[in-house]
Amino acid sequence: MKFQFKRKTGIIVAGIALVFVTLVGFNRDEKNFEIAKNLDIYYTLFRELNLFYVDEVKPADLVKESIDEMLKSLDPYTTYIPESDVEDFNFMTTGEYAGIGALISQRNGKVIVAQPYEGFPAQKAGLRAGDIFLEVAGKDTKGMKTADVSNLLKGPASQTLKLKMQRPGQKKPFDVMLVREKIHIPAVPYSGMIDDQTGYIRFTNFTHNCSQEVKKALLDLKEVHHAKSIVLDLRGNPGGLLNEAVKVTNLFVPQGVEVVSTKGKVKQWDKVYKATAHPVDTVIPLVVLVNSGSASASEIVSGAIQDLDRGVVIGKRTFGKGLVQTTRELSYNSKLKVTTAKYYIPSGRCIQALDYSHRNEDGSVGKVPDSLITEFSTRHGRKVFDGGGIQPDVKVDAERLSNLAMHLIAKYKLFDFATDFQNKHKSIPPVNEFTISDELYGEFKAFMQKEEFKYESRSSEMLKELIETTKEEKYFDLSKEDIKALEQKLTTNLEKDLVRFEDEIKELLKDEIITRYYYQKGAIISAIHDDKAIKKAQEVLKSTEEYKALLAPAKQ
Repeated sequence: MKFQFKRKTGIIVAGIALVFVTLVGFNRDEKNFEIAKNLDIYYTLFRELNLFYVDEVKPADLVKESIDEMLKSLDPYTTYIPESDVEDFNFMTTGEYAGIGALISQRNGKVIVAQPYEGFPAQKAGLRAGDIFLEVAGKDTKGMKTADVSNLLKGPASQTLKLKMQRPGQKKPFDVMLVREKIHIPAVPYSGMIDDQTGYIRFTNFTHNCSQEVKKALLDLKEVHHAKSIVLDLRGNPGGLLNEAVKVTNLFVPQGVEVVSTKGKVKQWDKVYKATAHPVDTVIPLVVLVNSGSASASEIVSGAIQDLDRGVVIGKRTFGKGLVQTTRELSYNSKLKVTTAKYYIPSGRCIQALDYSHRNEDGSVGKVPDSLITEFSTRHGRKVFDGGGIQPDVKVDAERLSNLAMHLIAKYKLFDFATDFQNKHKSIPPVNEFTISDELYGEFKAFMQKEEFKYESRSSEMLKELIETTKEEKYFDLSKEDIKALEQKLTTNLEKDLVRFEDEIKELLKDEIITRYYYQKGAIISAIHDDKAIKKAQEVLKSTEEYKALLAPAKQ
């Protein structure tokens, strides 16, 4: 069997080698010879590994890893998509798949429902966040990863699927029969009025036809709710389809205006994209909210709005992805997502980060030296700059969570309390009326004490590193007393920290519980109330003078 396998592999690779030789025969120029030469080296190396390596090798894994490492040397967005990942790739671009309509995650070695989507099979069948998958379609999920269970949940639409589930707090498992549906995740999960004059549109992904969802929301706000200004929230929107970015921008700018252009090595990728449709409204005051999670198509929209002086951009600098990818078909149903061009917004600047390597922890643009930044001008003559991402007209930094809050989220403590709460309460008041009372927060504190929750502050972690350094440099004995005193001050105390960070934790707990009853839309409505960037947007839009001043060119 091993001999047959190696023989077949040898035949396949020999066939590839024949193609390489053909390349050399028909393309005598130096560049094509260099390509063929190196591919031939790769083939001979692969053959020798397969024949002589001490352990059995997996050809598919070796090739996949070598491809991934090769592409990694180019840019972060040129990627190989094997046949097994094509369905997930299609979901990223269309927002559609056939399944049960729920986010799932790993918890204590088990796969659980993290959040059911409202109106889809999981929610309609009564599944809740926290429910544990025991069996899917008759297959035991023990030892499975999230991806394994996800693959079992997906399948042909209109097909019945049987699940065996376990609900925390209940001893007896229960069976669920549901029918897979074509799942379309809305690109606009919420739109509504945030005050008597300001309409708000939460826009989360540039999937197929998302511009129609934004248009519908915009028309509803204008014609039904009589909105006099608009906030378009692109925070955390990772982008997507380029043509949809043009169409969304077109809702606010005149027909014929250039929105973005692309330039590549191959001339076929040199294109200019203009607004081709009649806009909805070219004068209504507009604020676009962005942050470091706003990328790609989000940066085209926010950048074009800024360059055309059509609205005010508020928030944090965007991610800095100004590269265009095209999908090319490969053999055996695999694909190559390859960077073919860079895109340029109306001022002429490219928003791609100049340096792929020096990024922040979230992958967004790091510090760019002034010497590498070029100045450009908006339509009205305002100064704007390249170097990576869109710099907002008004900067609003998101508040950092306390170390305790981050640990409560990461270790599912807020999630677990909300699960327990939902098991005890069939309903809660409407989103705008529900609050975490002192009594309920007292229950949470008691829950945390029972959990024997342990955590370390970031300061304590850094102090440990400092102690090690002082010992290495032989300064520890000189500063021992000072370090001991500091260590005592920085030692975490759960009881005290639950009081110190009470307001922050109450807000997070409120959002977690509201999500259980009112799903994604409820979570968005709940978060609007204390959102610093939204408050700043309202402030700017209510002041005609400030709004106009932000869009006026700087005085010489």
